[in-house]
Parts: sequence; structure tokens; C-alpha cells
Amino acid sequence: MQRRDTGLLMAALAALISGVSVFVNGYGVRVWAEVSDPTTYTTLKNAGAALILLVTAGLVGRRRSDRAPEVVEPRRNRIGLGVVAVVGGSVPFVLFFEGLALATSTDAAFIHKTLVIWVIVLATVLLHERVGLLQLGAVALLLVGQAVLSGGVDQVSLGPGEWMILAATILWAIETVIAKRLLVTVSPPTLAVARMAGGAALLIGYGLIRGAFSTLGEVTALHLGWIALTAVTLACYVWTWYAALSRAPAVDVTAVLVGGAVITALLETGIRGVELPPVAGLALVATGVVLLMMARARQLTSGP
Repeated sequence: MQRRDTGLLMAALAALISGVSVFVNGYGVRVWAEVSDPTTYTTLKNAGAALILLVTAGLVGRRRSDRAPEVVEPRRNRIGLGVVAVVGGSVPFVLFFEGLALATSTDAAFIHKTLVIWVIVLATVLLHERVGLLQLGAVALLLVGQAVLSGGVDQVSLGPGEWMILAATILWAIETVIAKRLLVTVSPPTLAVARMAGGAALLIGYGLIRGAFSTLGEVTALHLGWIALTAVTLACYVWTWYAALSRAPAVDVTAVLVGGAVITALLETGIRGVELPPVAGLALVATGVVLLMMARARQLTSGP
């Protein structure tokens, strides 16, 4: 019970980091648009995050006080880590950022937040996670709140960009389920490094094939600064997210992450001066997160 409580708190921290990261990436993408495309930007950002995670994991070492030694089914682990690098750390990033260039930001935000729906379907079938009525109610509030923030579901149009973002979202849902299984025998730092380092290697290879790095001679210290900043937020998010996922159910962790939308909205209003999104939407998302944590606490105290 204490372990799952810690997992939910770490999921809340991941949501906070995610909200900040989305806000910071908004600036980074705009600055990098001067010299390159979104896929090159995300490739360099992910490579930076991979380097940070690799160094951090090396400093932390193999100290894992609450996990078994990582020797169970090593071959299956290696295959799983490779799959996570593909379906989590590379292909969906290309789909998402290329789709983002074609779709509206509001449509992209809403489609991405449907991640929790796909995780519920996969986690209940493949991981046999229990989803009670309170949890379903909380998820409904999260989705309705995000729909209000996006201007309404009827405003979402499915063009090529939106379909690419949806495909990326489904791949990240698949990654969540695979990661949850792997975290039984693989530590969060190891999985985080595999996801970002393996994914970055694939993205760099993709970039070389398409000649995406030909304009890097125009990169300035300002551009590199934004890469460094966004790489730090991404590394912190991935590490915290996997740590939460290793302790709490996949459905709960994914749902709590929706709360990051509130953080991003407040930052956009407070720092950029953007008009505050509908307060009703923010309230619904916040209420959904709180209700979800209450539902999990109630489920834990009632026993298996």
C-alpha cells in the first residue's frame, strides 16, 4: 500500500514536470523553427536527455533497495528494452512532432490525452489491472475537462496530422504496458536509459537518411541552450514516470499525468500572458486527478 501511494505521488510529480516540459518545449520548437524541422529538434533533444540519463544512471549505480537483482530472463529483458526504444523512444516522437506541424495544438493536446483510454483497454486485458467505478468516473472527468480545454470534441478534426498524433498516442500506450511488465525485473533507470538512448540512436539514423542535419551549421548558442533545457525536463520526466510506473498501476499513473495540462495552462497564462483556458475545464481535470487518487486509496484499503 505504501509503495503504491509513493507511486501515485511520483506520478503527480511526473505530471508537474510534464506540464513544465510542454510549456518549455513550446518555446524550444518555435526557436528551432528558424534553423530546422520538428523531427531534428526532437532528435537532438532526446539525444541530450539520453546522455543525461546515462550519466545519472552511472552515478546512481546498481543500488536498488526495493527490487530483485536484474538477472531474471536477461534475453527477454534485452528484447523488451529494444521494443521500448522503438515504440516509445523513437517512432512515436517522429509521428507526434511531424503531426504537430500539420495539426492544431488544441486538437493535438486532446488526442494525446486520450492516452489514458488506450492504457485502460490494454492494462485491463494484458495486465489484469482492476478499474473500479470511481476510477472510471475520474477518467471521465479528466477527458471531459480536457475536451473543455480544447474547445469541445466537436471541434476536433481528423486530418493527416491528427491521425499521426493518434498513432503516436497508441504506440505510447503500448509502451506503457510493455514497460510495466519489464519493470518487474528491470530498474526504472535502466529502462529510462534504454528508451531514450536506443530511441535517440534510431532517430539519429533516420535523420541521417533524410539529410535532416544539413542546416546545423546555422545553430547558435541560443538554440543549443533550448536543447539543453528541454533535454533536462525530458530526462526528469522519463525517470520519474518509470519510477511511478514501477510502483503504481499503469491506469492510475497515466490518468494522473493528465493533470499536467493544468500546469501548462497556468504557466502559459502567468508567463506568456495567454488568455486562461476555461476554468471549468481546469477544475474538471484537477477534480479528476484528486478523485482518482481517492479511488485508488479506497481500493487499497478494501483489500484485493
